Amino acid sequence: MLPNLAPSDMPRALQHMLERDRATATAATPATLPRRSFLKLTGLTGISGLALGAFPHLANAQSAKGDAPSALKPTQQPSAFVQIAPNGEVTVTINRLEFGQGVQTGLPMILAEELDADWSLVRSRNGSSDPAYADPVAGMHLTGGSQSIKNSFTQYRELGARARAMLLSAAAARWNVDVASLRTQAGVVLGPDGRKLGYGELAGAAMALPVPETVTLKAPKDFRIIGKPTTRLDARAKSSGRQSFGIDTRLPGQLTAVVAHPPVFGARLSTVDDSAARAIPGVKAVLRIPVDQGGEGIAVVADGYWPAKLGRDALKLQWDTSAVEKVDSEKLLAQYRELATQPGPRAFDADMGPLTTAPLKLEAEFIFPYLAHAPMEPLNCTVQVSDGRAELWVGSQCPGLDAAAAAGVLGLKPEQVTMHVQMAGGGFGRRFVGTSDYVVEACQIAKAARAAGLDVPVRLLWSREDDIKGGYYRPMHLHRARIGFDQKGNVLAWDHVVVGQSILAGTVFEQYQVKNGIDVTATEGLRDPYPVPMRLTVHHPKVNVPVLWWRSVGSTHTAYVMETLLDEIARKTKQDPVAYRMRLFGDKHPRHRAALQLAVDKSGYGKKQLPSGRAWGVAVHESFSTVVAYVVEASVRDGQPVLHRATAGVHCNLAVNPRSVEAQVQGAALMGLSMCLPGAAITLKDGEVQQSNFGDFVVPRITDMPQIAVHVVPSADAPTGMGEPGLPALAPAFANALARLTGKPLREMPFKLA
Repeated sequence: MLPNLAPSDMPRALQHMLERDRATATAATPATLPRRSFLKLTGLTGISGLALGAFPHLANAQSAKGDAPSALKPTQQPSAFVQIAPNGEVTVTINRLEFGQGVQTGLPMILAEELDADWSLVRSRNGSSDPAYADPVAGMHLTGGSQSIKNSFTQYRELGARARAMLLSAAAARWNVDVASLRTQAGVVLGPDGRKLGYGELAGAAMALPVPETVTLKAPKDFRIIGKPTTRLDARAKSSGRQSFGIDTRLPGQLTAVVAHPPVFGARLSTVDDSAARAIPGVKAVLRIPVDQGGEGIAVVADGYWPAKLGRDALKLQWDTSAVEKVDSEKLLAQYRELATQPGPRAFDADMGPLTTAPLKLEAEFIFPYLAHAPMEPLNCTVQVSDGRAELWVGSQCPGLDAAAAAGVLGLKPEQVTMHVQMAGGGFGRRFVGTSDYVVEACQIAKAARAAGLDVPVRLLWSREDDIKGGYYRPMHLHRARIGFDQKGNVLAWDHVVVGQSILAGTVFEQYQVKNGIDVTATEGLRDPYPVPMRLTVHHPKVNVPVLWWRSVGSTHTAYVMETLLDEIARKTKQDPVAYRMRLFGDKHPRHRAALQLAVDKSGYGKKQLPSGRAWGVAVHESFSTVVAYVVEASVRDGQPVLHRATAGVHCNLAVNPRSVEAQVQGAALMGLSMCLPGAAITLKDGEVQQSNFGDFVVPRITDMPQIAVHVVPSADAPTGMGEPGLPALAPAFANALARLTGKPLREMPFKLA
């Protein structure tokens, strides 16, 4: 969902974005307090036996040695993350947005492991834009790039270990014994003489102790929580319909706003007749506001969604589109094809001389459309403004950035904005936009409403139609390849061209991640891990369509191109596609080899007889440091592609929660399938998006879901990303199976078999 940046590049790439985010952190972090003063403050809560974590924003008040300032950062202080109630219940604060990926369980598992907590008493809660909840690697508040578990694995282990050490010290002081004589087990400190104290009994005293700067972590062989298949903490609430999301925010006096957006991105209003809208019962205000991309819109504010929608429907608006480009998908494709013939900047520049003499040649053109994110929960944000303060309730992937953007609109300082991060119903990248578009829109409405005398909370709510027509899509791409190879499948020269918008142009990432005019996200996944001599030319046209990362970013198209072309070479040279890939991996890519071999072994590939009319398909791809291979079974029924079975081999190093890994791969596979189905494209005509809801933007139904089995390569190495890697290899594996059935390679998505 975000650029696949190396950890060492992340802080540098985000430097300018962090200026605002760090300003928030600096302003929001108070001066270090003496420990006694801190305890007086925490005592004001009136809760007996208050545990670690009562005041997350005062994490720096804890000190390592007496009253001296701690060398630990806010992200390393247990007080911001661990709350232990008198009854021993442990609440872990997560530093990420939970929007279906399972971090609300995975991160508490990591911390509880080192805390030695009783898992049955572990709970979780959302964080905020407090500096303690910044990504410890990126240095900013961030959920994306499949980095939640990867970047916070050591952090949460150390947090748990520090809290455990403090509890042990508190017990040692109470019993007047050597702390080395004590041990912990499932939320209890045990003494050598059989005495025991529950964590809840010790939490208050533990809070008063110094925080150890260094701790010893468990060996993986001693894990009893990490690595065990674990039911998600939010499973019961979600399965019973009791889980609250951002869209469910209800505050006293709250009003709801919907917005009439421009039909063409960036268009402005020429005439407005809102008389009929104002006459709708329940409508409180009709407000003209600026919207994203320099456009204008009309917000209808009412005492509920339905009157607000009826009010919007009653508006009579005329739009001025004269100053903006009106994109047409068919014409844009023709422009891309022309651009692909032109010289351009190059990412790789191998010698293309062998193309002319190669005994076998292959030419291919691939077309990938715009794609909408289409999360189940449409975009929403609730804003309450008071004198000198603002509070926002929103499922944000980057609460620090969004808080700073809100402050800018409302004329406040970042520290005057409080972000209440809410559970979100999906996102796939759409809830982290550099412009903070829908958050800014909500704040514009709240400001205008307050100016109109409506001093109440306002909830902005996008409809499904708003969401699908509202911009920020996976970019449309064109790929062209000319490949020369020999009878053994050895690639002699590979001339490749990519045409598509840059998702990083105009963002804070551009300075560091657009190199030589090439957006690195557009080329990630091309060439590697295969040792092919490639010349790669890239064109980034400017188009009036807002674009953004989409689950697995550039790998959504690069994996498809690489894996289908390699499969085609294998077919033309009469080689088994698995054996061909294994030969290309050599001994340099053991994780690719292990993932593919696991999928092959578990699927029965090459051993079992498939039913008549079915074929095997294979693909493997690395993204976000994780390798996922698929072996699938597919057929064609009534002229339509059918995916029957998918077996995944996953190498994500240590799987913190194997059930979450399985769920992530299942969901990613289904989203990968969505790219293949007819109707799964965003198209434009005269500048307007032609799709508006699931009636004309196809997403897979339950009947489309194949039987899927997920298998993880065992590993004790630190975990890698898991939110996105399950997506890229599914579509090419499906396409490769269909090509074996029909004899025709599929080079356009969604699939067109006729």
